[in-house]
Amino acid sequence: MRLNRYLAQSGVASRRAVEEIILAGRVSINGAVCSELSSQVGPTDSVKVDGKLVRPAELIYVLLNKPVDYLTTRSDDRARPTIYHLLPTTFHQLAHVGRLDLDSEGLLILTNDGELTLRLTHPRYKLPKEYLVTLDREFDMADSPKAKRGVYLAEGRARFDSLVKLNSRQVRVVLTQGLTRQVRRVFAAIGYKVRKLRRTKIGPLSDNVLKPGEFRLLRPAEVERLRSEK
Repeated sequence: MRLNRYLAQSGVASRRAVEEIILAGRVSINGAVCSELSSQVGPTDSVKVDGKLVRPAELIYVLLNKPVDYLTTRSDDRARPTIYHLLPTTFHQLAHVGRLDLDSEGLLILTNDGELTLRLTHPRYKLPKEYLVTLDREFDMADSPKAKRGVYLAEGRARFDSLVKLNSRQVRVVLTQGLTRQVRRVFAAIGYKVRKLRRTKIGPLSDNVLKPGEFRLLRPAEVERLRSEK
């Protein structure tokens, strides 16, 4: 692991700030001062900052199947249930990656890995997310080009990357944007009301077994697939 990443994961400071600490000669590896940002740290190396031993926190990755009527937030001033009520207290320090609305359900990732969180949420990575959508009436495929071309919202143009009709009122959509309530607002703009919305896939990650309210740890191979997602 690169030294700057090692220090950031140890909670010393942000990635940018730890680079200044390294260049200032305040870091040592196995007793030798190290000022090279690209230095590698192995699992048995002793790393100190200003003479104090530091170690990275254990990285945790949780997949939650969020039910309807749970807020994607840590607390609520109206005492409504949040996703953290579904998790043991040992996971309450984890941050949710993106969010799902109160009336939406489906897959949600929580982690303390800031680097992966950035990769999964920053617009430049264009992470695809898949949703199963139930509408208030039959979807007319003549409206599909409108949804793919996009509609203009306050934040700009919102569009679906793909849309597949599964039955009269149910469609599967994929999007790489992350605008607030985007799926519902796009359908509303073309004349439909969303009755049910479930996120079924995040990048390469899906789980057809996990029931609403259940969670599990991601497998190492799943984490690597998320890291390598283009």
